[in-house]
Amino acid sequence: MPATSPEIQSFPMTGTSLLAKPSSFPEEEEESKSTVSLLKSKSSSVLSATGRSSSTVVVLSILLLTTCASLIAAFAFAFLFFSSSTSSSSSAVKNRSAFRSVTTLPHPVVLLISSDGFRFGYQYKTDTPNIHRLINNGTEAAPGLIPVFPTLTFPNHYSIVTGLYPPYHGIINNYFVDPVDGDTFSMSSHEPKWWLGEPMWETVVNHGLQAATFFWPGSEVKKGAWDCAPEYCQMYNESVSFDQRVDTILSYFDHPEDSSKLPSFLTLYFEDPDEEGHKVGPDDVMITEAVANIDRLIGRIIDGLEERNVFQDVHVILVGDHGMVGTCDKKLITLSDLSPWIEIPNSWIQSTTPVLSIRPITPSPDPADVVFKMNKALESGKIDNGAHLKMYLKEDLPKRLHYADSYRIPPIVGILDEGYTVEKLKSTGRECGGAHGYDNRFFSMRTVFFGHGPRFQRGLKIPSFENVEIYNLIADILGIQGAPNNGSSQFAERALLPK
Repeated sequence: MPATSPEIQSFPMTGTSLLAKPSSFPEEEEESKSTVSLLKSKSSSVLSATGRSSSTVVVLSILLLTTCASLIAAFAFAFLFFSSSTSSSSSAVKNRSAFRSVTTLPHPVVLLISSDGFRFGYQYKTDTPNIHRLINNGTEAAPGLIPVFPTLTFPNHYSIVTGLYPPYHGIINNYFVDPVDGDTFSMSSHEPKWWLGEPMWETVVNHGLQAATFFWPGSEVKKGAWDCAPEYCQMYNESVSFDQRVDTILSYFDHPEDSSKLPSFLTLYFEDPDEEGHKVGPDDVMITEAVANIDRLIGRIIDGLEERNVFQDVHVILVGDHGMVGTCDKKLITLSDLSPWIEIPNSWIQSTTPVLSIRPITPSPDPADVVFKMNKALESGKIDNGAHLKMYLKEDLPKRLHYADSYRIPPIVGILDEGYTVEKLKSTGRECGGAHGYDNRFFSMRTVFFGHGPRFQRGLKIPSFENVEIYNLIADILGIQGAPNNGSSQFAERALLPK
């Protein structure tokens, strides 16, 4: 939606005053009196000379008097009309000069911003006028955006830009081992073999357009037509200040009329408030301060775009990748406590919390037998908090999780209740803070979606949706054909205004 225009001045209404009897001018009054006297004199002469009836004289006198009065009124009307028109024209010119000079972008532009760990509801923790400007003048997913499972940073960021669930884009966790070649994926892995699907920056380039990324998981990967050119692609470096990231993105709009330099799609990433959430959970004052800073940064973006006269023309989308929930050592489940039923060697465990992933290796037992014995122990009532962990063969996981169709996913997956954690051995340290990665049905895992721009309806609230829908939505805004994905082809029609 366009920024609020300067208030249009109210011009005084002149119609009512013009309908009132006009005031006479001194010279016109004298002329009127002389004319009337002359008429009376002539009328008397005519009556005495010709002997016409008195009624005829009266009629002529009235007609002549009416004509003179009409002439006087006409002069007064003309004076008032031209005086008012001049004043109105002057005010209108002054008022028009107060409006911005509209800059029309050569093509649609989407700026996709991620605030890591921005749980739905954080926008109400403190005064967030800039975020609420996006909300009030745009479209919001209420109550919240639904992340994919597992609700972790890398799987979700890559789902947002590919429209694919993790088994299909390949990033099934923040860390995992490929069972075929034994290679390990980490958050610094940039080899194309890990990153399946077609991210939006690659889709954009395939259509002859330009994209720019300032940090986003997978954006450093040189894949297909995307070569991560230095002028349009920043290699991840968390030491780069948030303000510097914003200013770099804004610099692409310095010459918005140049279609060859203006990217159609841009990404921007902030680590906060996720880092604070892990330290103190979602309810600490540190979160409030981090949210206030994110709002300040959104304000910096809005101000920068407005200074360049393009804010109303850019589609700004602010999202998070997941939510956050508080954890504490009272909610621990220790795998070593299961030893009377089954031993779980460390070499089997690929991750513990909040997704317990197990791949039995040599000697390789039947995964179904491992699941049976682990659940028997957890349901025995003899394991602290055992009722809050359930083990599955991956093919038996709830279908709504979309977490089975990849050889990279270990054959055994444990699903924890909200806020519970798993450790291999009992620990004496206090472990309270925050975590995510849990089942995406938990409301605490929801994050945000705010869209502002020409295609987003002002003040619209749309039902919560999974983040795999965002890829098609962006493609629709840009007017390009997206790659095959798990999103709905009809979602953009429901969420966006017509072109």
